[in-house]
Amino acid sequence: MKKIVLMLLLAASSASIWAQTPKVVINDKSGWHKIGETIVSLDKETDKILIVGANRFAAVKIKVTEAPIRLESFDIFYNNGQKKSVKIGQEIKHEGETSVVDLGGEKNIKKVEFYYHTIGQEKDKKAHVELWGLKTNTNK
Repeated sequence: MKKIVLMLLLAASSASIWAQTPKVVINDKSGWHKIGETIVSLDKETDKILIVGANRFAAVKIKVTEAPIRLESFDIFYNNGQKKSVKIGQEIKHEGETSVVDLGGEKNIKKVEFYYHTIGQEKDKKAHVELWGLKTNTNK
């Protein structure tokens, strides 16, 4: 019985790990690039985007389409183990975006975690959230 419970717990935890597919960034040209995207809904209040590949960015911003969200904050995790927390605390309307967050030079981003609240009561409305990064290629 203990083995069955343990196997079920492992299966459930591995399902949530595999549900998040890393976004592979292959373009290294200067300019803005969509790093990744996710669909957020009423049943969750956190989400993350894992990044591999050409993951050096000098700035980031978040775009929201389809439905509004209240973006409380997001954390940027770097490959070197450091973290930058960005407080937003505002409603991002659909077809809206945050201001640009300067990272202080190009840095390798490992993942970004979002903390938000969906707005409205329509369960069929889900916000489409995109993470964009700016490559300057000045640190090469």
